[in-house]
Amino acid sequence: MRRADLGLMFVGVLALVLTMSETASADDAKNEEVRKYHKQIEGTWRIVTLVINGNKSADEDARKLTVVNGPDGKWSLRSEGNEIVRGTTSIDPAKNPKAIDIKPTTGGDQGKKYLGIYELQENTRKLCFAPAGTKRPTEFMSTPDDGSILVEFKRVKPKSE
Repeated sequence: MRRADLGLMFVGVLALVLTMSETASADDAKNEEVRKYHKQIEGTWRIVTLVINGNKSADEDARKLTVVNGPDGKWSLRSEGNEIVRGTTSIDPAKNPKAIDIKPTTGGDQGKKYLGIYELQENTRKLCFAPAGTKRPTEFMSTPDDGSILVEFKRVKPKSE
């Protein structure tokens, strides 16, 4: 093989390696952001506002509901401590607004995927998601006949605090 061909092949391999490392770095950064999110939401969150299809639930009914989040994206929805449904979430923090996919693993909606958006503060968070099989919402709102669900949560402090 000629020296010029070797030089050209080296440049091509170098370009490929650099492209792959940039992609890996972007994936690593996204994976780190996902791990950070799951760590931030780990624990119990009380629902303080629940709006379904534009109809706001009574505060006392909404507050009976809690979600317990694990560090791995798994969650459990509970009413007065009794589990109603379990599932998993996956997020894309690079989207604007940030995207979340919610997938129940038990119950009547098992296996369906709900596309949503999320916002996270230190002790509060907000989700808005659409019915399964429909487009992801772009705003934090639920209006009559759109089928969307808007949920606001407040972190439940552990009893030791």
